Amino acid sequence: MSCALLAACATSTPAVNGKQVPHEQDHNSPSQLGKMDLDRMGDIEMRENTKSLKLLMIKLYKRNPHELAKSTSGTAEEMADWVFDGGQNWKFKAINGMQGTDAIYLAFKPEYTGDRVLPFIVGLQTMFIKAHGGKTEFYFTDSIDPQMLYNAARNVEIAVWKLSNTRDQNGQLLLLTNEQNENERNLSFEREFGKIIGRLDVYASVLAEKTQRFIVSVTQSLATALFLPF
Repeated sequence: MSCALLAACATSTPAVNGKQVPHEQDHNSPSQLGKMDLDRMGDIEMRENTKSLKLLMIKLYKRNPHELAKSTSGTAEEMADWVFDGGQNWKFKAINGMQGTDAIYLAFKPEYTGDRVLPFIVGLQTMFIKAHGGKTEFYFTDSIDPQMLYNAARNVEIAVWKLSNTRDQNGQLLLLTNEQNENERNLSFEREFGKIIGRLDVYASVLAEKTQRFIVSVTQSLATALFLPF
């Protein structure tokens, strides 16, 4: 089952006949020798979700240029490159080193006047890393709790609800995302977040089956939901 789902987790890979196909390193390469299929699936899931989150950061800055201007005079792409690849170890002075759900909460605090996109994205990515045992690449000696992946997926749902519904004192959304009006229907944010949630849920389900561990399902109203531990 895990072999078949490796392809399901991949979304950005070389094109063949106009279609995207999964691509992984040679299984005989040194970096792959300590990996089982489940580890490679985890590599793909984490890599693709990181790519999605970086894309969402760029999209959020382009929809909310006033937030980008709070952090830099550069482009959205340059800011995203600095955050994801700049060697900051996911600790940023601008948000006092906050990570995980603490950073996500900060992004929606009415009194916060800084760049709201930064803590939102940093919070999600560091939550993903922690839910994966603090790692972004996996080997057969690693142990990932599928419950933590399930909780992370539910937390993304809560974060997306906050993103789509939290407003300032004037009734304006703190961060603009999808746009729907008589002239335009743009649901690209919704689709990308859906991919992230789907990948987390698939990997959590496969891990639970392979390790014979149960996942405790949680049902909450998104309007009043609290972030789950991870």
